[in-house]
Amino acid sequence: MMTVSRRLSNGGQINRDRPLKFKFNGRELSGYHGDSLASALMASGIDVLSRSFKYHRPRGVQNRGFADVSSMVQLCGENESPNILASAQPLYEGLVANSVNCWPSVNFDVGSMLGLCSAMLPSGFYYKTFMWPNWHAFEPTIRRAAGFGTAPKQSPDGRYLSRYDHCDILVVGSGPAGLMAALTAARSGARTMLVDEMAEPGGALRYLHAKIDGESAIHWVQQVVNELQNNNQVTCLWNATAWGYQEGNMVCVAERNSRPSQLLGRNWKIWAKQVILATGAIERPIIFENNDVPGVMLCSAVMDAIGSTAIAPGKKALIFTNNDGAYDLVPYLDAASIEIAGVVDTREADQLSSASMAFAANVEVMPVTSVQKVVRDRTRVRGVVVGPQTLQPTRQRLIECDLVCVSGGWNPCVHLFSQSRGSLRYDDDIAAFVPHQAIQSTHCAGAANGRMTLSGCIDDGVRVGEKVLSQIGIQAPPEQRWNLSDHGITEYRIEPYWSSTTGDRQAKAFVDMAGDVTVFDLRLALQEGFGEIEHLKRYTTNGMGLDQGKTANVNAIGIIAQHLNCHPAEVGTTTFRPPYTPVEFGTIAGSQTDEVVLPYRHTPMTSWHKSQGAIIYEAGARWRRPGYYPHPGETMDDAIARECQAVRNGVGIYDGSPLGKFLLQGPDALKTINLLYTNCFDSLKPGQGRYGVMLNEEGLIFDDGVTFRLDEDCYLLSCSTGGAPAVERKLDKLINAECPELKVLMTPITAQWANATVCGPLARKMLETTKSDIDWSVGALPFMHMQQGTIAGLPTRVFRVSFTGELSFEINVSSRFGLEMWEYLIDVGQRWGICPVGSEANHVLRVEKGFLSLAHEVDGTVDPIDLGLGWIVNFNKADFIGKRAVEVRRKSHPTRQELVGLLPEDAQALIPEGAPIAPDRGQNQSEGFVSACVWSGNCERTIALGLLHNGRARVGETVLAWHDGRSTPAVVTRPVFYDPQGERLKM
Repeated sequence: MMTVSRRLSNGGQINRDRPLKFKFNGRELSGYHGDSLASALMASGIDVLSRSFKYHRPRGVQNRGFADVSSMVQLCGENESPNILASAQPLYEGLVANSVNCWPSVNFDVGSMLGLCSAMLPSGFYYKTFMWPNWHAFEPTIRRAAGFGTAPKQSPDGRYLSRYDHCDILVVGSGPAGLMAALTAARSGARTMLVDEMAEPGGALRYLHAKIDGESAIHWVQQVVNELQNNNQVTCLWNATAWGYQEGNMVCVAERNSRPSQLLGRNWKIWAKQVILATGAIERPIIFENNDVPGVMLCSAVMDAIGSTAIAPGKKALIFTNNDGAYDLVPYLDAASIEIAGVVDTREADQLSSASMAFAANVEVMPVTSVQKVVRDRTRVRGVVVGPQTLQPTRQRLIECDLVCVSGGWNPCVHLFSQSRGSLRYDDDIAAFVPHQAIQSTHCAGAANGRMTLSGCIDDGVRVGEKVLSQIGIQAPPEQRWNLSDHGITEYRIEPYWSSTTGDRQAKAFVDMAGDVTVFDLRLALQEGFGEIEHLKRYTTNGMGLDQGKTANVNAIGIIAQHLNCHPAEVGTTTFRPPYTPVEFGTIAGSQTDEVVLPYRHTPMTSWHKSQGAIIYEAGARWRRPGYYPHPGETMDDAIARECQAVRNGVGIYDGSPLGKFLLQGPDALKTINLLYTNCFDSLKPGQGRYGVMLNEEGLIFDDGVTFRLDEDCYLLSCSTGGAPAVERKLDKLINAECPELKVLMTPITAQWANATVCGPLARKMLETTKSDIDWSVGALPFMHMQQGTIAGLPTRVFRVSFTGELSFEINVSSRFGLEMWEYLIDVGQRWGICPVGSEANHVLRVEKGFLSLAHEVDGTVDPIDLGLGWIVNFNKADFIGKRAVEVRRKSHPTRQELVGLLPEDAQALIPEGAPIAPDRGQNQSEGFVSACVWSGNCERTIALGLLHNGRARVGETVLAWHDGRSTPAVVTRPVFYDPQGERLKM
């Protein structure tokens, strides 16, 4: 097959010195750097890129970027991925892509026969057709037919990452308004982020024949972008779509990279003080019969093809419009030597502006006329039937052309604004919905705010930028002015016109190209009672899938309003939900490739643990941590016993990185901590720590941990691994909802610090041999104190905290140094017989000491007094969470289940955790349960902890623990089996 080139000999923003080879449907083709896949195919004379979802009709390029939902392909090879929009996919060397939804080929598709029986397949037919005799009889066939493309066959092996960032101002969109807003923010010194979904910045300025301050629009864009990128307070992300706007002014951004040798994508979660949405506007079509045929394109897409990628999409064009903006296309067509067959304008002659008529001075303009139908050959436009809007057949006229340029107006891109819970209103001046009232710190600028001219967008960008700066207390830069010339229509006027067809059953007039939803489908839904816009959306699938309301929604609303004889504002809009455009699951998941529903979290030392043969499993909050390190020939019990003996008699080291860690800063940090914990922290000095217990509103233990005071108004709060997410939610609720007057900032830092805990009676001696400037003596670093310094040149925080009951030093370094520190300590510790210790040994050691554990002793029913921690509850404090509930419960229930130790009469017997304690086999009078039972090498027997009714008064009594219908007698003791005075951990 010969390739027909539509590339113009000059012009465009492509780099002709960088040709790129690629494959499409097995054909070797070429394009240039700066092309999209769609533009390179169009330049090669390829009209049909894919087949439509429902009727398998041929589809080609119709729109620009992510709004072109018809140009869907499957990427193959190393970057294999389905549902890729060719108009938004940058071309790169070696790209391989295939058409989707077609067999055996895109040019001859057997599925196109569905079009012959389309009258039997209207919207909603599946709800009725497949109910008899049984849905499951049809399900396999329907599932095979559904969807586009195929999922990748190989794992991306960590080629995705997740990123988090904060900024003063986030600007979404790099068109004229977005660039001006970002420039205004950057020149003020504000920390600014600018993101845009296209591979190159500039938006419409990449093809507009405009001059700004005497320079071409694209030259001005480069100047602004260079200034932004050279500002160290600015982060620019191209080819990055803001796809979700969440609570707390958090925006999710999917950054793509089309080069095979690098990352496939990163998902950014960006928290911004203020968000400026300069997302532009999306041109919408006018609906007529066969409006999906290749060769029917929106005017902006034609301008982009000519101005950006130097492509002539056809030889003879007809323009169909209801607004002034379409007349900007005329000089582009002239420049590309495309013959203009005429301009069909639905408005009255006296509504056409003088500027529009000047552009079309040498072109036939047909007012009060509409395109009724496209006449096509097998795969492309051959001509159009035009006529008066009264649809009188006798006055219809056939005009030959191979390109139909359509403009039905512009829809401000309000998706993200709506996701932020902002409300919309219908603007009669532009016949579209625009932002109305914001809920979060959200501001719209430029075309996204209804400003439909270049000068209006630039001025609005400056205005909104200055407004946002004032709201965060930053002085705006000096007033900026720009001189514009040769920038096309200076006023935007439109007369709404939605469709030139009444929606006959046989007429294929598509409202939603992605779902093959026709005007007939909308009428049918109304006739069947689905008049509410959200119901109609689901019944017809209009605005769902890839379109997400970009081009289909406003037209559908206008058509419905006409049918119901009401105003579009009365119809209303559907709810915009994330994602704005398709986002790969890998981008959302990050680097995790394990086969799990929720991705596991790993410490910096995980690779070392695995290399040593550690048995690793979840330790809470999806963290993976070693359970034990078996030597060759060892059983699990042997390994645990060996690790316990190392901690009790020598030196051990364990990975404490997953423990929850939060930084509390601000003048009310101490007040916040006193509200959280039952004990008082007023006397805590910088460098000191204190154990505390948190309660919930019912006065029951919620979590526990140690808090250190780092500085005057700065505290480091630690908690359990599994409880960290709940503690974060509790802190967030307390600070932002229950006590918003608190002047305190909470920052989760669990993943920022790696923790290597060195413990055992030889721990101090070992650490004294490290290359360190830290004084390890008991006088300089006593129990519950901390020091900052360096170990082996690495900045380090050392905390004297013990979970094992032995002398312990928690060595904390930045996560990026975690593995280096761990390996250094292991190397130094070889002289002392250092032993890596897993969580199973830690569990045994903490049971020997009677220390608490969430999900064991803390089962959601106990308060501190039940667990023998009455000393930690300071009822003299003005308040703490759960105080009143504890007081009431203690008065009404004086005797409760209390923590006790248990010594089975059979010293070898292990009682299963959770085994009930009851006086008889019937267990109708349960007195408690066994919370933990382990073999203790130090005690040379099994020991257990449990909750027993009135337990402290029953020390010395024998009780029965039941399992599988059998009882195990056990003697009740105090719940401390080792070093009851705590002397060893304070050495």
